[in-house]
Amino acid sequence: MNKREKNRLFLEKYLIDFSNLVRPKEKIISQLLKVQDIFLSTSNKKGKILIFGNGGSSAIASHVSVDLTKNAKIRTVNFNEADLITCFSNDYGYEKWVEKAVDFYADKNDTLVLISSSGKSKNMINACKAAKRKKIKVISLTGHSKNNPLSKIANISLWIDSKAYNFIENTHQIWLLTVCDLIIGKREYPAKKK
Repeated sequence: MNKREKNRLFLEKYLIDFSNLVRPKEKIISQLLKVQDIFLSTSNKKGKILIFGNGGSSAIASHVSVDLTKNAKIRTVNFNEADLITCFSNDYGYEKWVEKAVDFYADKNDTLVLISSSGKSKNMINACKAAKRKKIKVISLTGHSKNNPLSKIANISLWIDSKAYNFIENTHQIWLLTVCDLIIGKREYPAKKK
């Protein structure tokens, strides 16, 4: 088998395996409906969604934050500014920077969304504990081991049964943007509203 054929088989298997992960399952549909309810309830109480991730997950947090705010009219913030991250990391330690952002910026009617492929990121676990102290609901999105530390302490845990980072991160993004479209009530809408 030549390289081109091997690559073709890799892609075919890759896309089949990914599509099997995102097939609708009753448990995830039920959880996504709960996430929608929490987001709408947060908005109705004049709260906001705070969303965090590391690496690729922070990019997902930024994307979802913009779409929820602009398109779904759910006020959503993320704190991916280098000055804030480096300040809090320098002063409190990297494992506490998200916790400190929650301490400084989260209000009583807010909801926290934490995205961590492994569910073992200390900065996400510490942020979850900070939110719990403030009695703020926490939604986690994880992969790898089902019983990861973050999943165990979040109010709602969306878990993807995979150890492949790109499968996990792409699924997390699909789930969160699906909730965004669910809130809007359609999947096709203009990028710019008149």
